[in-house]
Amino acid sequence: IANADTLHAEKLGKADMVEEVPTGDGKVIKVTGVPNGGKTVTILCKASNNLVLEESARSLHDALCVLRCLVKKRFLTPGGGAPEMQLAYQLSKWSNTLAGTHAYCVKAFAEAMEVVPYTLAENAGLNAIEVVTDLRNRHAAGESAAGINVRKGRVTNILEEDVLVPLLVHTSAIGLATECVRLILKIDDIVITR
Repeated sequence: IANADTLHAEKLGKADMVEEVPTGDGKVIKVTGVPNGGKTVTILCKASNNLVLEESARSLHDALCVLRCLVKKRFLTPGGGAPEMQLAYQLSKWSNTLAGTHAYCVKAFAEAMEVVPYTLAENAGLNAIEVVTDLRNRHAAGESAAGINVRKGRVTNILEEDVLVPLLVHTSAIGLATECVRLILKIDDIVITR
């Protein structure tokens, strides 16, 4: 409300209790018992130090971004590097039917897609070459839902493990990475100045 003259009954709210609650370093105003509270939520993050607090805020932000992706496009895909490996396999097959520079470019894009499961395996502390080779063979055998299960340390049917990722996460990552590569390839000259 900008000033007291614009204060009207329809702009007022109602709550059962408004209280000041002490926290570790200060105080927080807590409002409870609001009828028709709406769809807004306030999340209070507390931690023992700033580093832990910043990490929890980042994790919360990541979770909210995943939810946003799911709301925008209501499709789920397997996780564990399965979509990237399936894309790599299909592109590799397609590149064999092409000739010249087109075949080379499609094959390079297919190899670039294998970086995702390779990195996932490496970050999980697995033998990346062995796991990605197994994953590639499973996809070649027709197991399109085969993915890296980091908890079990091997390739499994990732749909049976309920490891799902919103489709928008994959399409955004692939789209942004592709756009970045296209921009780099458009650079035709570099001028060094001192």
